[in-house]
Amino acid sequence: MDLQEQFEAAFASTKTLTEKPDNETLLSLYSLYKQGTIGDATEAYKPENAFDFVAMFKYNAWEKLGGMSKEDAMQAYIDLVDKLVLG
Repeated sequence: MDLQEQFEAAFASTKTLTEKPDNETLLSLYSLYKQGTIGDATEAYKPENAFDFVAMFKYNAWEKLGGMSKEDAMQAYIDLVDKLVLG
């Protein structure tokens, strides 16, 4: 299975988690997913409403990964999901 297939399988696995991860982990999952699928966060993706705090937290978490390759983000995402699934 190549990296893309492992990434897609890990994403599917998140739908079957028995417990909801804490907010920090959810932000990590979100930001790694976005970095792995889109790449670096740009102003075009920045929420227009600065008072939408959830969207801003998500964007800021993604922005911190700037410069990380899509492949490295995918692998980090897979590793994090494996840790969540295996406990």
